Amino acid sequence: MTESDLLVVNLTPGRWGDPAQVVELPAAALEALKHLGVRRPRAKTAPKDEAGTSTEVTAALEKLLGTEHVKTDLDTRWAHTRGYSTPDLLRHRAGDTTDMPAAVVYPGSHDDVQALLTACSEQGVAVVPYAGGTSVVGGLAPQGTQFVAVDLQRLNRLREVDEVSRTATIEAGVRGTAAEALLAERGYTLGHFPQSYEGASIGGYAATRSSGQASAGYGRFDQMVVGLTLATPSGTIELGRAPMSAAGPDLRQLVLGSEGTLGIITSVVLRIRPRPTERSFEGWRFDSFDQGLAALRQLAQDGPLPTVLRLSDEAETAINLADPNVLAGGPGGALAIVGFEGPRTPVRRAEAAEVLTAAGGQSVGEGPGETWRQGRYRAPYLRDPLLDEGALVETLETAGFWSTLPALKAAVTDALVSSLSGQGTPPVVLCHISHVYETGASLYFTVLSAQTDDPVAQWRQAKAAASQAIAAAGGTITHHHAVGTDHRDAYVTEVGPLAIEALQAVKQVLDPNGILNPGILIPAR
Repeated sequence: MTESDLLVVNLTPGRWGDPAQVVELPAAALEALKHLGVRRPRAKTAPKDEAGTSTEVTAALEKLLGTEHVKTDLDTRWAHTRGYSTPDLLRHRAGDTTDMPAAVVYPGSHDDVQALLTACSEQGVAVVPYAGGTSVVGGLAPQGTQFVAVDLQRLNRLREVDEVSRTATIEAGVRGTAAEALLAERGYTLGHFPQSYEGASIGGYAATRSSGQASAGYGRFDQMVVGLTLATPSGTIELGRAPMSAAGPDLRQLVLGSEGTLGIITSVVLRIRPRPTERSFEGWRFDSFDQGLAALRQLAQDGPLPTVLRLSDEAETAINLADPNVLAGGPGGALAIVGFEGPRTPVRRAEAAEVLTAAGGQSVGEGPGETWRQGRYRAPYLRDPLLDEGALVETLETAGFWSTLPALKAAVTDALVSSLSGQGTPPVVLCHISHVYETGASLYFTVLSAQTDDPVAQWRQAKAAASQAIAAAGGTITHHHAVGTDHRDAYVTEVGPLAIEALQAVKQVLDPNGILNPGILIPAR
């Protein structure tokens, strides 16, 4: 099955992915959980209804969009509550309605979004953009205010394909799976396949600077964007008259990653590429993570650069998350996944093999590569059954320069182990590299331990320790998960108060009444 064969998945509130794909933990995994002290948690709690919008506000929204496009019932609002981080899911299971929107609205065009923001600004009603709902950093939970969720699912059109320039104009509510299917009909691909691919949207990709698993070959999503349209309470901004320009600062980069705080992205103009006709994925074993790290750096800096380039550390290789159906075993050492797509795949693969062999790598064939490629969207499905059993399982990520990565990895691992062990729940901490650049790479951590009686507070304490370790070791607080509320304070420290004041000044112009995602990314003045 290719990425374009996947249908749009309607995520189930409180659980990840397609409800038809039920994952059961194998017996070996259940036995391993017992050794971690995992025990079954208490039963889930149904949500209680909370007050929605006032009659006057509801009437105004219905006048703008039509009665059928304004929902205030409990089920709809609950389905739009928070995202898919582990704390989000745990709070959902506890029936916590703290961050539930007062209403959900469904605009059908850019003009609808623009009119909605103008009206909400005049009435002082906060709004949160919502498309796939896959945030894992508190990006859908504004703090201390009642709000309306703006579901962009009706902005679902592929508006234009320029086959000469190889660009496509796609509306923000189009899911990643649907975008690939629409482009595949014309022989093209975006090449953007994050692990959230089954649920995430084009608008979300842009608003969070998403990075897909094939970023080495296709680039991050922000590198694909050549134009965009932004609706703000102060009016509309259209950016991208040419692929590159020297006409002042590139304001596209200001909007990308703004997480709905400066406006709502309604459409994006994207670079597209022909669908690949050649593909090869294989596994390479290294004696250690450090040895594999040096090999990846050589490919990233001197080439040939694969389309996909990943490296699991010894712990992750042993547990073998490359195949979510196998939770034990593996060849030992550190496993790299090296994938090529497109023209000259056999030649590029052979050239890379020479580099990897000289760096100490040993090819283990296409089996591990194909296993990873075909199962790369299945790993998140493991989290729900693990939570059902009482395990705490969560991820975090960072990035740094090549020279800092070993110390950064060690610091974050030590911080997580120390924090969770100190709470009586010694963890398993896994790490891999999944995005590489000439000057550095990302580090992605998966953490598994037993839950305490308050697992949300348990993870917050561990995440705070990891965030402090990231800052001390010179990493960034996030490579591709975005800032949201979870990383906001660390982001302020990372960029400094003057930079934050500059962003606050921009927000004051575009969103003078502060209705857009309050408390997300940018602290209130």
